[in-house]
Amino acid sequence: MIFCVEDDDGIRDLMIYALNAAGFTAVGFPDGAAFWEALRQEDPELVLLDIMLPGEDGISILKRLRSEENRVPVIMATAKGTEYDKVIGLDLGADDYLAKPFGMMEMVSRVKAVLRRAAQSSPGETLSHYGIQMDTAQHTVTADGARAELTFKEYELLRKFMENPGRVFTRDQLLTSIWGVSYAGETRTVDVHIGTLRTKLGRCGDCIETVRGVGYRLGASR
Repeated sequence: MIFCVEDDDGIRDLMIYALNAAGFTAVGFPDGAAFWEALRQEDPELVLLDIMLPGEDGISILKRLRSEENRVPVIMATAKGTEYDKVIGLDLGADDYLAKPFGMMEMVSRVKAVLRRAAQSSPGETLSHYGIQMDTAQHTVTADGARAELTFKEYELLRKFMENPGRVFTRDQLLTSIWGVSYAGETRTVDVHIGTLRTKLGRCGDCIETVRGVGYRLGASR
Protein backbone atom coordinates (compact mmCIF):
# COMPACT_ATOMS: atom_id res chain seq x y z
CA MET A 1 0.00 0.00 0.00
CA ILE A 2 1.28 3.46 -0.96
CA PHE A 3 -0.04 6.61 0.74
CA CYS A 4 -0.19 9.78 -1.39
CA VAL A 5 -0.48 12.96 0.68
CA GLU A 6 -1.34 15.77 -1.76
CA ASP A 7 -3.89 18.57 -1.33
CA ASP A 8 -4.50 19.12 -5.06
CA ASP A 9 -7.36 16.74 -5.95
CA GLY A 10 -6.42 16.48 -9.63
CA ILE A 11 -2.75 15.72 -9.00
CA ARG A 12 -3.59 13.27 -6.23
CA ASP A 13 -6.07 11.38 -8.41
CA LEU A 14 -3.54 11.20 -11.24
CA MET A 15 -0.84 9.87 -8.88
CA ILE A 16 -3.15 7.18 -7.54
CA TYR A 17 -4.24 6.19 -11.07
CA ALA A 18 -0.62 5.91 -12.29
CA LEU A 19 0.46 3.84 -9.28
CA ASN A 20 -2.50 1.50 -9.56
CA ALA A 21 -1.84 1.10 -13.29
CA ALA A 22 1.78 0.17 -12.46
CA GLY A 23 0.59 -2.65 -10.20
CA PHE A 24 0.67 -0.90 -6.83
CA THR A 25 -2.21 -0.27 -4.46
CA ALA A 26 -2.46 3.41 -3.59
CA VAL A 27 -4.76 5.68 -1.60
CA GLY A 28 -4.72 9.45 -1.26
CA PHE A 29 -5.11 12.01 1.51
CA PRO A 30 -5.59 15.79 1.21
CA ASP A 31 -3.83 16.75 4.45
CA GLY A 32 -1.86 15.56 7.46
CA ALA A 33 -4.90 14.90 9.63
CA ALA A 34 -6.33 12.35 7.17
CA PHE A 35 -2.88 10.79 6.74
CA TRP A 36 -2.33 10.28 10.49
CA GLU A 37 -5.79 8.78 10.86
CA ALA A 38 -5.05 6.25 8.10
CA LEU A 39 -1.61 5.50 9.54
CA ARG A 40 -3.24 4.38 12.77
CA GLN A 41 -5.12 1.76 10.78
CA GLU A 42 -2.47 0.52 8.35
CA ASP A 43 1.29 0.63 7.75
CA PRO A 44 2.07 1.66 4.16
CA GLU A 45 5.03 0.39 2.13
CA LEU A 46 5.88 3.95 1.09
CA VAL A 47 4.60 7.52 1.46
CA LEU A 48 4.55 10.16 -1.28
CA LEU A 49 4.46 13.38 0.70
CA ASP A 50 3.91 16.89 -0.62
CA ILE A 51 5.67 19.65 1.33
CA MET A 52 3.05 22.36 0.79
CA LEU A 53 -0.04 21.10 2.62
CA PRO A 54 -2.85 22.86 4.50
CA GLY A 55 -2.36 22.71 8.25
CA GLU A 56 0.62 20.52 9.09
CA ASP A 57 3.14 20.75 6.25
CA GLY A 58 5.13 17.87 4.78
CA ILE A 59 8.37 18.74 6.59
CA SER A 60 6.57 18.63 9.95
CA ILE A 61 4.91 15.33 9.07
CA LEU A 62 8.27 13.80 8.09
CA LYS A 63 9.94 15.09 11.25
CA ARG A 64 7.16 13.59 13.37
CA LEU A 65 7.38 10.26 11.55
CA ARG A 66 11.11 9.97 12.15
CA SER A 67 10.89 11.15 15.76
CA GLU A 68 8.48 8.27 16.36
CA GLU A 69 11.05 5.87 14.83
CA ASN A 70 8.78 5.14 11.87
CA ARG A 71 11.10 3.99 9.10
CA VAL A 72 8.54 3.87 6.28
CA PRO A 73 10.21 5.07 3.04
CA VAL A 74 9.19 8.65 2.14
CA ILE A 75 9.49 10.48 -1.17
CA MET A 76 8.99 14.23 -0.81
CA ALA A 77 7.35 16.34 -3.51
CA THR A 78 8.84 19.84 -3.64
CA ALA A 79 8.12 22.89 -5.75
CA LYS A 80 10.76 23.44 -8.41
CA GLY A 81 13.68 25.47 -7.10
CA THR A 82 13.01 25.00 -3.37
CA GLU A 83 16.50 23.69 -2.64
CA TYR A 84 16.25 24.49 1.08
CA ASP A 85 13.14 22.36 1.62
CA LYS A 86 14.70 19.55 -0.40
CA VAL A 87 17.89 19.49 1.69
CA ILE A 88 15.99 19.74 4.98
CA GLY A 89 13.70 16.88 3.95
CA LEU A 90 16.60 14.63 2.96
CA ASP A 91 18.46 15.38 6.18
CA LEU A 92 15.37 14.59 8.24
CA GLY A 93 15.14 11.18 6.65
CA ALA A 94 13.34 11.44 3.32
CA ASP A 95 14.49 8.70 0.94
CA ASP A 96 14.12 10.70 -2.27
CA TYR A 97 12.36 13.74 -3.71
CA LEU A 98 10.38 14.75 -6.76
CA ALA A 99 10.49 18.31 -8.08
CA LYS A 100 7.12 19.60 -9.27
CA PRO A 101 5.89 19.41 -11.93
CA PHE A 102 6.90 15.79 -12.36
CA GLY A 103 5.78 13.12 -14.80
CA MET A 104 3.90 10.05 -13.67
CA MET A 105 6.46 7.71 -15.26
CA GLU A 106 9.23 9.42 -13.30
CA MET A 107 7.19 9.11 -10.10
CA VAL A 108 6.61 5.38 -10.61
CA SER A 109 10.31 4.88 -11.39
CA ARG A 110 11.34 6.66 -8.18
CA VAL A 111 8.86 4.63 -6.14
CA LYS A 112 10.24 1.37 -7.53
CA ALA A 113 13.83 2.46 -6.85
CA VAL A 114 13.14 3.45 -3.25
CA LEU A 115 11.23 0.22 -2.58
CA ARG A 116 14.14 -1.79 -4.01
CA ARG A 117 16.58 -0.02 -1.68
CA ALA A 118 14.28 -0.61 1.29
CA ALA A 119 13.99 -4.31 0.44
CA GLN A 120 17.78 -4.64 0.32
CA SER A 121 18.23 -3.18 3.81
CA SER A 122 19.59 -5.76 6.22
CA PRO A 123 17.42 -6.96 9.12
CA GLY A 124 17.94 -5.71 12.64
CA GLU A 125 21.35 -6.52 14.11
CA THR A 126 24.00 -5.10 16.39
CA LEU A 127 27.15 -3.69 14.79
CA SER A 128 30.24 -3.01 16.88
CA HIS A 129 33.52 -1.28 16.13
CA TYR A 130 36.06 0.13 18.60
CA GLY A 131 33.67 1.42 21.23
CA ILE A 132 30.79 2.17 18.85
CA GLN A 133 27.64 0.05 19.20
CA MET A 134 24.84 0.33 16.64
CA ASP A 135 21.49 -1.41 17.15
CA THR A 136 19.86 -1.35 13.73
CA ALA A 137 16.55 -2.70 15.05
CA GLN A 138 16.24 0.06 17.66
CA HIS A 139 18.01 2.61 15.43
CA THR A 140 20.33 3.64 18.30
CA VAL A 141 24.06 4.33 18.59
CA THR A 142 26.32 4.46 21.61
CA ALA A 143 29.96 5.55 21.68
CA ASP A 144 32.05 4.54 24.71
CA GLY A 145 28.78 3.64 26.42
CA ALA A 146 27.15 7.07 25.90
CA ARG A 147 24.13 7.54 23.64
CA ALA A 148 24.97 9.43 20.44
CA GLU A 149 22.01 11.43 19.10
CA LEU A 150 22.47 11.29 15.34
CA THR A 151 20.41 12.74 12.53
CA PHE A 152 19.04 10.30 9.97
CA LYS A 153 21.83 10.97 7.46
CA GLU A 154 24.56 10.80 10.10
CA TYR A 155 23.16 7.45 11.19
CA GLU A 156 23.04 6.14 7.62
CA LEU A 157 26.64 7.29 7.01
CA LEU A 158 27.85 5.51 10.13
CA ARG A 159 25.92 2.37 9.25
CA LYS A 160 27.48 2.38 5.77
CA PHE A 161 30.94 2.51 7.30
CA MET A 162 30.24 -0.08 10.02
CA GLU A 163 28.83 -2.56 7.51
CA ASN A 164 31.99 -2.12 5.39
CA PRO A 165 34.93 -1.60 7.79
CA GLY A 166 38.16 -0.71 6.02
CA ARG A 167 36.49 0.00 2.69
CA VAL A 168 37.16 3.42 1.22
CA PHE A 169 34.16 5.33 -0.13
CA THR A 170 34.45 8.36 -2.38
CA ARG A 171 32.28 11.39 -1.69
CA ASP A 172 30.28 10.70 -4.84
CA GLN A 173 29.66 7.10 -3.74
CA LEU A 174 28.40 8.30 -0.37
CA LEU A 175 26.17 10.93 -1.97
CA THR A 176 24.63 8.32 -4.25
CA SER A 177 24.20 5.72 -1.52
CA ILE A 178 23.00 7.92 1.36
CA TRP A 179 21.34 10.88 -0.34
CA GLY A 180 20.00 9.00 -3.36
CA VAL A 181 21.01 8.94 -7.01
CA SER A 182 18.95 12.05 -7.77
CA TYR A 183 20.50 14.24 -5.07
CA ALA A 184 22.06 17.29 -6.72
CA GLY A 185 23.97 18.66 -3.73
CA GLU A 186 27.67 19.43 -3.55
CA THR A 187 30.10 16.81 -2.26
CA ARG A 188 30.80 19.33 0.52
CA THR A 189 27.58 17.99 2.07
CA VAL A 190 29.41 14.74 2.83
CA ASP A 191 32.31 16.57 4.49
CA VAL A 192 29.95 18.55 6.73
CA HIS A 193 28.07 15.44 7.84
CA ILE A 194 31.31 13.53 8.48
CA GLY A 195 32.47 16.41 10.66
CA THR A 196 29.32 16.47 12.79
CA LEU A 197 29.29 12.67 13.02
CA ARG A 198 32.86 12.60 14.32
CA THR A 199 32.01 15.23 16.91
CA LYS A 200 28.97 13.34 18.19
CA LEU A 201 30.97 10.10 18.48
CA GLY A 202 33.58 11.77 20.69
CA ARG A 203 36.85 9.85 20.91
CA CYS A 204 35.36 7.08 18.77
CA GLY A 205 34.95 9.56 15.92
CA ASP A 206 38.65 9.17 15.12
CA CYS A 207 37.78 5.79 13.58
CA ILE A 208 36.31 7.61 10.59
CA GLU A 209 39.44 8.29 8.63
CA THR A 210 40.02 10.66 5.74
CA VAL A 211 41.79 9.05 2.80
CA ARG A 212 43.42 12.01 1.12
CA GLY A 213 42.33 12.53 -2.47
CA VAL A 214 39.80 9.69 -2.29
CA GLY A 215 37.21 9.87 0.48
CA TYR A 216 36.53 8.21 3.83
CA ARG A 217 36.69 4.84 5.55
CA LEU A 218 36.12 3.26 8.95
CA GLY A 219 39.59 2.39 10.17
CA ALA A 220 41.03 0.72 13.24
CA SER A 221 42.65 3.75 14.86
CA ARG A 222 41.14 5.78 17.67
